[in-house]
Amino acid sequence: MAFIEEIKKRAKQDIKTIVLPEAEDIRTLEATENVLKEKYANIVLIGNAQKIKQKAEENNLNITGAQIVDPNDSEKYDKYVNLLYELRKNKGMTIEKAKELVKDPVYYGMLMVKDETSNADGLVSGAVHSTSDTLRPALQILKTAPDTKLVSAFFVMVVPDCEYGENGTFIFADSGLNPNPSAEELSEIAISSSKSFRQLVQKEAKVAMLSYSTYGSAKSELTEKMIQATKITKEKDNTLLVDGELQLDAAIIPEIAKSKAPGSPLKGEANVLIFPDLNAGNIGYKLVQRLAKAEAYGPLCQGIAKPVNDLSRGCSSQDIAGVVAITAVQAQMK
Repeated sequence: MAFIEEIKKRAKQDIKTIVLPEAEDIRTLEATENVLKEKYANIVLIGNAQKIKQKAEENNLNITGAQIVDPNDSEKYDKYVNLLYELRKNKGMTIEKAKELVKDPVYYGMLMVKDETSNADGLVSGAVHSTSDTLRPALQILKTAPDTKLVSAFFVMVVPDCEYGENGTFIFADSGLNPNPSAEELSEIAISSSKSFRQLVQKEAKVAMLSYSTYGSAKSELTEKMIQATKITKEKDNTLLVDGELQLDAAIIPEIAKSKAPGSPLKGEANVLIFPDLNAGNIGYKLVQRLAKAEAYGPLCQGIAKPVNDLSRGCSSQDIAGVVAITAVQAQMK
C-alpha cells in the first residue's frame, strides 16, 4: 500500500480534528472536500463563513460537515484574548495586541489547538502563509514538546519505482526551518527525525549524516561538523542506527557503500537523510520532487507540543489533504 494511503487508513482508526486557517484559498477547500469525502479527519475552517461558503459554491465544492469558525464573532474570542495575553505577557504582550492577533486565523487556530476544552487536535498552514508566519504563533502558544531541545522541519519523500530507502520512502531533514544548524543541533534533528520515521513509516530508522565527503575523503569545517554531529548523536542514543559523514551515494546505494564505506552499519540502506544545512536540505528535496516526480509531504514539524505542520506555498490540494492525514496520525500519537 502506498505511504499516504496507509497513513489515511491509520487516521481513520481514531478520527482527529484538524484546523485549516487558510480557508479562503481554493486549495484548502478542495482538500477539505477530499478529506471529508474519505472520512479520515474532521475539519475546522477559520475565516468568514459567508466568503468560505460562497467560494465553495462557486467552485462546486461540497464542504458540508466542516466546522467554520470566524474569530470576529466567535464566542471564545474574549477567552482566547485572555489566554494569549497570559501566555505572552512576560514577553511584552498587551491586551490590545492580543485582541488584534486573535483575529488572525493562524493565531486563532493555534489557540484552538492549545485550548483543552476545544475539539482541535492539530493544525496545517502554509499554503498562503510563510513558514515563519505559521511557526511563530505555534512556538509562542503551543511551545516545544517536553522532551525536545530544538524544533525542526522534515519532508517525507516518496519516490516512485525506487529500490532505495524504505521502498522509496525517506525522511529529509532539516529541509524547512534551521538555516545552519550546529553539530549539537544536527544531533537533535537526527534523533527527532528517527522518531518521526518510526512513527509515520513504522520501520526502523537508518540515519545518514550527509556531506560531500565519506569517512574523511575530504577535510574542512563542513565535513568536521557532520563528523561531530554523528559522534554526538551516538552518545545521546547508542541504540540508534546512525553513521556519517557520508556522501549520498554511500548512504543509500549498497554497492557503493561496500567500496566507499565498507564498515558502515547502514550498509547503504539509509532512509533518514540529515543534511548539513538548509541550503542542501531544501535544494535536495526539490530536486527529488521535481526530477524523480516524488511525492513531498511537508515541511512537517517535529518538536512542537501539539501537531502543527507547514506547507510549501507551491502545494496542491492533494498535498494539503496528505498533510492533514499525517497531522491526524501525529495527533493520535500524542
